[in-house]
Amino acid sequence: MAEKLSPEQELSRLIPVLDAIGDLPEIEGKLISVDTFYSEVALEAAKHGADIVNDVSGGRLDSDMHKVVAGLKIPYVAMHMRGDPSTMQNSENLTYSDVCVDVARELCVLAGEAELSGLPAWRMIVDPGIGFSKNMEQNLDIVNRLKDIRGEIGKRRLAMSRVPVLLGVSRKRFLGEICSQPNAAQRDAATVACVAAGVFGGANIVRVHNVRDNRDAVRVCEALMRRRK
Repeated sequence: MAEKLSPEQELSRLIPVLDAIGDLPEIEGKLISVDTFYSEVALEAAKHGADIVNDVSGGRLDSDMHKVVAGLKIPYVAMHMRGDPSTMQNSENLTYSDVCVDVARELCVLAGEAELSGLPAWRMIVDPGIGFSKNMEQNLDIVNRLKDIRGEIGKRRLAMSRVPVLLGVSRKRFLGEICSQPNAAQRDAATVACVAAGVFGGANIVRVHNVRDNRDAVRVCEALMRRRK
């Protein structure tokens, strides 16, 4: 388990990098996403060029997060996770009646809380949280049933029926378990296969390490889907 950083530690690492990235000519036209569950980090990061806040807790670990992001008027990625990074794989957090229905329901609860804080549904992106409070089989079910998750979200909250779905499978441990590959850096081929399955299943955004290979995979998926119409 990675060391939990304080807001001050996160900012000491983030701000110099954000400032340096902002000065690069290559960054023009590109969006910068900052991964944090601290509202004060989100606020400062936005002042230094962050365009998106990606919160693995969906607002559960900082009660001010939704209000702060609402004030920033930038997109917000709400990820599904039970507990916190130190408890998320406990047996109680891995117990679902139907992982896809339960994930959708819990994401809708987060969305409702965000809306009450002034963060509109149309500024939200949802992430079902691959590898967070899920075992290997549950991760596979989510990738296979992204359309069911979106459908369940839309049924429960009409305003979110077209919410973008972000899928983060890149180099995840469950791929290593399937492929008997303990070295995360050697899981790129498995990642490409899983990303393709996710795109066919309805993922709108994929978060990856190896951009080139996965970009090509997404382009092929899109070309194939266009031929279906």
